[in-house]
Amino acid sequence: MSTPGPVQYEQQVYQAGLTSHKPPFTFQSTEWEGKAHEVLDSNSWGYVHGNAGTSGTYNNNLESFKRYALCPSRLVPSRKDTIGNELYPDTSVEVLGQKLPFPMAIAPIGVQKIFHPEGEVAATKAAAETGIPYILSTASSTSIEDVAAANDSGARPSAPAPVRWYQLYWPSREHDDITLSLLKRAQDSGYKALFVTLDTYVLGWRPSDMDHGYNPFIHPDRIGVEIGFTDPVFQRRFKEKHGHDISRGYLDEYGITKGATFGDAAKEWTQIVFPGHSHTWEDVKFLQQHWDGPIVLKGIQTVADARKAAELGLAGIVVSNHGGRQQDGAIASLTMLPHIVDAVGDKLDIFFDSGIRCGSDIIKALALGAKCVLVGRPYAYGLAIGGQDGVKHVLNSLMGDTIMNMHLGGLRGLSELQRDILVKDNTM
Repeated sequence: MSTPGPVQYEQQVYQAGLTSHKPPFTFQSTEWEGKAHEVLDSNSWGYVHGNAGTSGTYNNNLESFKRYALCPSRLVPSRKDTIGNELYPDTSVEVLGQKLPFPMAIAPIGVQKIFHPEGEVAATKAAAETGIPYILSTASSTSIEDVAAANDSGARPSAPAPVRWYQLYWPSREHDDITLSLLKRAQDSGYKALFVTLDTYVLGWRPSDMDHGYNPFIHPDRIGVEIGFTDPVFQRRFKEKHGHDISRGYLDEYGITKGATFGDAAKEWTQIVFPGHSHTWEDVKFLQQHWDGPIVLKGIQTVADARKAAELGLAGIVVSNHGGRQQDGAIASLTMLPHIVDAVGDKLDIFFDSGIRCGSDIIKALALGAKCVLVGRPYAYGLAIGGQDGVKHVLNSLMGDTIMNMHLGGLRGLSELQRDILVKDNTM
């Protein structure tokens, strides 16, 4: 049976309830986090839920949505098709030159196999099934090519080809050859846009990870470093340096392990993609010269930086503070969103990330000027509690919640999501 749309998903749940069949996952989005906590070990939970410092930025993100309230309109006739059938709101949008059925994409999250054995394969298949773009993290525990194949295989029959984008953790300029290899692999595998994360050239001060002494990128396995371990340039460099391929080393004549191990390779790759220091605006031109398609800068939090991105001719920006995982005590992304939209909203596509937890959050971000939102932790929680089906449930739930909220608020399409549908409570 084909995957139902969000509204049909709701109807099927009620229909199944007539014969006492209850859904396997909760529809209460506030409980997904707790359900994931129940099934994840302390390392995995600390990684996905943890934040920088005192979680000040994370809390600011969530609180910022509460400062806005939706104002519904009444007696608004529904839109109709060409023969007069009444329709639910139109959520289609063109982003980065591609037509999307809904203004939402899966945010890039790495090391997904610490949440579920199928990791990125499960998540990207769920994205394809629901028509949601998948953004692959450089910190993936699955290769660029394998995620692309899984994304293609998850598409519904007769549905448009799935949309996938690649997120770059950007090596320092001394490793331009590795950067070029990553870009080529992504383009060869059908990733149509490049998302460049600017705020994670080194991991933030994350107490929850440090309390457990847990950094998934330096463990002697392939989690978080698979894209490096499958990269031909990194493989060649490793062999030139150590005299053997990436492996657990080799045994000498006395049966003692010699040579660089998986752990050594993981550390070397991690030092390449998290170089410790930032690139510059001048360096962005290098990416523009070597990527054939839209480039989006992720991590923009000021009007000044948004203007620089527009001046350089970038296709888009993501207003994001990495969900509060990188810097403590920073301003909420939603607070900055309208200021950035006013400055450059007519010059490039503006994505929003950091704090989306439900349908009304999506509406508020779109009403404040975002063209598309990225959803992160909620789908990671879905992955933890139910693999591919769990991710699919979260995505369908967020879409259904958004569509029903729009419908009941008299909003017939995304063009009607304007600031005048919101009231800001300045007392909070």
